Amino acid sequence: MPSLFDPIQLGAIAAPNRILMAPLTRGRATRDHVPTEMMVEYYRQRASAGLIISEATGISSEGLGWPYAPGIWNDAQVEGWRKVTTAVHDAGGRIVLQLWHMGRVVHSSLSGVQPVSSSATTGPGDAHTYDGKKPYEQARPLDTAEIPRLLADYDRAARNAIAAGFDGVQIHAANGYLIDQFLRDNSNFRTDAYGGSIENRVRLLREVAETVVAAIGGDRVGVRLSPNGDSQGVNDSAPHDLFPAAAAALASAGVAWLELREPGEDGTFGKGEVAPVAPAIQKAFGGPLVLNSDYRQATAQAMLDAGRADAIAFGRPFIANPDLPARFAGDLPIALDTMATWYSQGPVGYIDYPAYQEAEEEAAAA
Repeated sequence: MPSLFDPIQLGAIAAPNRILMAPLTRGRATRDHVPTEMMVEYYRQRASAGLIISEATGISSEGLGWPYAPGIWNDAQVEGWRKVTTAVHDAGGRIVLQLWHMGRVVHSSLSGVQPVSSSATTGPGDAHTYDGKKPYEQARPLDTAEIPRLLADYDRAARNAIAAGFDGVQIHAANGYLIDQFLRDNSNFRTDAYGGSIENRVRLLREVAETVVAAIGGDRVGVRLSPNGDSQGVNDSAPHDLFPAAAAALASAGVAWLELREPGEDGTFGKGEVAPVAPAIQKAFGGPLVLNSDYRQATAQAMLDAGRADAIAFGRPFIANPDLPARFAGDLPIALDTMATWYSQGPVGYIDYPAYQEAEEEAAAA
């Protein structure tokens, strides 16, 4: 069985290890959603990951509802991201861009328009805005006639990602965002070709995947799904039927790899409400499967040993451990991150976590 330290081919991407960096929203872009110099350093520091999956990145102003999150729909954003990809590549790394449309959890104070979704629903809780938290607004259903415009946004974003120097993209179809809102039956009440049956609810995901594959090639496309529980109020009554069908559709579309955020029943951020769907998804998809959620080195290796995953994506461990693969390889202590600085805009809790060797040298010099 493979080790976490063995290489893996993810489509066109030759990853030197199976310790992937999961997408992590960090809120360090400008108010115009342009990547900053801090982001260049943050990603450069973490270039030893087998593959970096970038933070979620808006495909359009309509689809982006998180303060200080980056976008990929205009030239300034492309240029900002190019500095990031250049730094990662110069440090020997690989990086893909996660394509994001938040759907009903976009607030109009950020986007300037009413949020859109599969149906006229409202997300639970409050939205993060530049003026603090505000209740989510009711979304309007996307009209069927608008779907080509949405697909064009994905096409442009994928092409812009390649122009910015990314090695590929990941389509964000998880976590209660727009595509997930179409997939699951407690948020999709449509009666047209995009609602009702599983085949219809999978349709938007399939069309987005086909659009992005046509734009940049399937060997540079991955997808994220979150199959086994509530996510921002989005859930499904039959996930063991829905998500294998979605995986089969993605395989037919030519997608190279899948990442699943599937927490366990004791998950720290979301709890799995049903038995893992990953085994059925793995069988239906047939390509490389990446698992994510609360893994540590031993539990990650156990999943590879059991043949239940081909690689593991680590999120929070990469925040405070930019050299995470080296720490795993050397059985070195794993530093803890500070939640209060996750979205705080400044360098503290972002680019000031040292690699283990740097920390040891600083301690010796003190």
